[in-house]
Amino acid sequence: MKETIINKVQSSKAGKRKVRAKGLLIPFFCAFTGMLLLGSCRKYLDMDHYFKDRQNTDTLFTRRDYSEQWLASTYTHLRNENADVASKGYTPFNFISDDMFFGDRDDKYRRYKNGEYNEGDDQASWTSCYEGIRKASIFIHNIDRNREMDKEEIADRKAQARFLRAYYYWLLLRKYGPIPVVADEGVDYTTDYENLAQPRNTYDECVDFITKELATAAKDLPLQRTNRDAARPTKGAALAARAKVYLYGASPLFNGNKEMSDLVDNTGKPLISQAYDETKWAKAAAAAKDVIDLNVYKLFTAPFNAVDQTGTIPKTIVPPYNPKYSDKAFPLGWKDIDPYQSYAQLFNGALGFTANPEIIFSRVTEQGSEGIDMMVLHQMPYSLKGWNTHGITQKQADVYYMNDGKDVPTNPRVTGFTSNKEEIRPLPANVSMQYAYREPRFYASVAYNGSIWENTSARYDYDRYKQVFYYRGAPDGKQPSSPAFHIRTGIGIKKFYNPFDSFMEGGFVVPKPEPAIRYAEVLLIYAEALNELNGSYSIPNYLGTGNITVSRDPLEISRYLSQIRIRAGLPDFEGGVYASKEQLRKALKRERQIELFAEGHRYFDLRRWKDAPVEEATPVMGCNMNMTEQQRDLFYIPVVIPSMPTIFVRKMYLWPISYSELRKNRKLTQNPGWTMFD
Repeated sequence: MKETIINKVQSSKAGKRKVRAKGLLIPFFCAFTGMLLLGSCRKYLDMDHYFKDRQNTDTLFTRRDYSEQWLASTYTHLRNENADVASKGYTPFNFISDDMFFGDRDDKYRRYKNGEYNEGDDQASWTSCYEGIRKASIFIHNIDRNREMDKEEIADRKAQARFLRAYYYWLLLRKYGPIPVVADEGVDYTTDYENLAQPRNTYDECVDFITKELATAAKDLPLQRTNRDAARPTKGAALAARAKVYLYGASPLFNGNKEMSDLVDNTGKPLISQAYDETKWAKAAAAAKDVIDLNVYKLFTAPFNAVDQTGTIPKTIVPPYNPKYSDKAFPLGWKDIDPYQSYAQLFNGALGFTANPEIIFSRVTEQGSEGIDMMVLHQMPYSLKGWNTHGITQKQADVYYMNDGKDVPTNPRVTGFTSNKEEIRPLPANVSMQYAYREPRFYASVAYNGSIWENTSARYDYDRYKQVFYYRGAPDGKQPSSPAFHIRTGIGIKKFYNPFDSFMEGGFVVPKPEPAIRYAEVLLIYAEALNELNGSYSIPNYLGTGNITVSRDPLEISRYLSQIRIRAGLPDFEGGVYASKEQLRKALKRERQIELFAEGHRYFDLRRWKDAPVEEATPVMGCNMNMTEQQRDLFYIPVVIPSMPTIFVRKMYLWPISYSELRKNRKLTQNPGWTMFD
């Protein structure tokens, strides 16, 4: 009878049995059933549900089909609980910061916002990531024996597995802080129970391991993929992920943070460096430059003629004339681009993943229970058969600039409403002038009160081009009969919505790729890291064949940051902003809040910057949802939203490790502020 992967063992020189599987180096969490990380080892090692025929490793990885199936199963852990952008449930981090919210799960939302989550709340990512890590390790150590793939195919697939393993570690590191980096060798499972447990590695050790793995993967990954392999990582994906890992490691929460001195391992060793190290910023900057220097990616721009003359796409928004930018072609100006469509089409499915020069990595989220189409369903008005529950805060609405780059007037706020005689693009009649003359990204992202939902794939004409209001008593406003189905702040979300999207009869939703990593984020990483430097540094490139010199050069920062601003139809920051590290840091934080809105960044940004104690504890403001249309002047006076609590305590910097994992691995320590029974 053939041996399965689970029971195939060999004897060591000393006679002890070790989990080797003839070169199949199974990580140590298969060495102690029910212990660290995965609970039941048998469950996760038994791959028979992936392969109909029982195979030992001598035959399994020699076959192309079985090897491809194994690698495909390793990818599955990128979904659900490990997706960055989802509608609810699996990944709450997109909805529990200070910018946006979901309003149809009050109990869960309140627990998250009050820091009352525990081992029963969204802990599946821990198990799922380590399961993916284990699968990737097995693949890496065995794919070389494949007899049906050539050397290039083997190298590519091994690099994919290495990317996945590093990416799963990154997702854990981002959420939980320092985590155990599993030994990449077989483990003697006859040793004492206590010796099988593994403590957490330091944050710097985790960063070092992950970034080295991503650099190694990048060497064998291709620059581009075909449509068929769109969801598989490229060289740029590995290098961009590497830049993100370095950026977080350089940030205040993890770089010389004495407030986290009590985050220690089982021996009392600090897991976060207590000494600030500027070279961490230099490594982040150089890693971002590695991506830029590939010369593969660029910011997506749409020409003005991209506007459909049939009217199925809204009228475009022309920035006010600026002598420095209006007459120059991109990237020096916006003469030849449509800033509104350039931003909107990035996310609404107007072009496929492989046709988009800006998206570097995407899980290419499937239409389904938690995909971006479901996010659109939550954003769509109730009157249009949407769920009308995803919205944004007044803070987020106010952070967008005016179309000339100035701040939005808030004291006092603009009063008055548009009329049918006015043409203030893209505003229809009866819309608050607070929403007039805003930057294009505002209109591509925000469903302000009175905005138009095109709904053009609906069967009937009367279901299209609906102007939606959130006043009390309106179909999409606050109503006693449907308390769960209204936008709590009176300000909704348009990002990811395509004018063709409709849930009405005959309607359909355009498929949309998930923007897990895109080029604009890389440029923002580069700018942020350069801004924090005082000295000049020479950092080896990812190949180790040369060095990248980085320093705080305002011209270099502006060269790349200005592209994001100009693509949005906004002038670059003035010289005084670039001259001041503090002013530019503030401007960069705001730019990330706008540019990366609803892409799963804000929750983690506020923590790594250590801004969460202020930003997330500030009361959530919004429109007065108790006002009817007859009281519309009062509707727009911001009020505190009592159903949306705001609190931040130190323990909320990092997610708690569940009690069940702590019990399995006695060397695993809890994050500060969380008790064994939280």
